[in-house]
Amino acid sequence: MKQDLSNYRKSYEKSELLEENCVENPIEMFRNWFLEVEKSESVAEVNAMTISTLGKDGFPKSRVVLLKKYTYEGFIFYTNYESEKGLAITENPNVCLSFFWPAMERQIIIKGKAEKIAENLSDGYFESRPRGSQLGAIISKQSEVVVSRTVLEQKLKEIEASYEGKEIERPSHWGGYIIKPQEIEFWQGRANRLHDRIRYQLQEDYSWKIERLSP
Repeated sequence: MKQDLSNYRKSYEKSELLEENCVENPIEMFRNWFLEVEKSESVAEVNAMTISTLGKDGFPKSRVVLLKKYTYEGFIFYTNYESEKGLAITENPNVCLSFFWPAMERQIIIKGKAEKIAENLSDGYFESRPRGSQLGAIISKQSEVVVSRTVLEQKLKEIEASYEGKEIERPSHWGGYIIKPQEIEFWQGRANRLHDRIRYQLQEDYSWKIERLSP
């Protein structure tokens, strides 16, 4: 089976990214873009991002997770520490995040190092989650083989009964990571494939070097 996709083309003409419009700190630049996309209401989950890790098998793997917080220090998301991505991060903390907002013809690519956040911060976020999500984090051995959907649903029923009327504590295998950026690239689609690409690179004195890349 084959399908020719060579005629799939789109002209990007909605905006531009010029050096004079770039701020000194890329986290502020990220915030500006994030808020613009959020305000446009053109993206269902503006905080959806792709995280790529390098697995023990030597292959990179990408999957979509949800950004839950960002600060000048970095980007925070939550997951199972014993999942495939969690084990990959333990082995190699160098990861890549990417946001793609097609309605705004924008992309952001972030290279950085992943670190576990403080346990009290993970506790606080876990407490804010819906009860069903809390229970799901306990029963799911993320990335492991499961016989069927029925098995998961049965486990959920059992744990719902055992925790009825009780407070649910965060399991030790579940929590947050912060990705501390070393490089952030902002991509704005432009006509004739002459896209704007502005890269920020963290320097030894913690300032950011700003450069334009060829499309």
